[in-house]
Amino acid sequence: MSTNKLDQLIQEMEHYVECWKQFSHYIGVARSKQFTQDDEDQFLEIKSAITQQLELILASLEGGVPPKEEIHQLMSEAPSVRFMSELNEGGIKALENKWHKLYLGWQSTLGQLKVAQRQAPPRSRWNFFGRK
Repeated sequence: MSTNKLDQLIQEMEHYVECWKQFSHYIGVARSKQFTQDDEDQFLEIKSAITQQLELILASLEGGVPPKEEIHQLMSEAPSVRFMSELNEGGIKALENKWHKLYLGWQSTLGQLKVAQRQAPPRSRWNFFGRK
């Protein structure tokens, strides 16, 4: 993978991991049982971003990522903040555990990409006239 593509993929992965953090935030919102329609709308936006970006990332990486089926399963088990708010504490903890497992998998993948970035040959810097 070229250095530019690797840099771009790392940026996409960092944004993706941020979406996963926001997903966790909404599990906490559901637990508090104090949420608004705006929270519901934002939660659905986060789920959309996670699902769509997953496809972009899978197209760029070969292996080393959490299984797509597990991600889709978590997304379907958390259809809305309202639904999660109606779960008992055991149900919320199960969602948190699934989220945590997937989150760690994405952090690991991001770490592997950063290792590859550090090991990539340094870029040469050419000026306008083609000299270093």
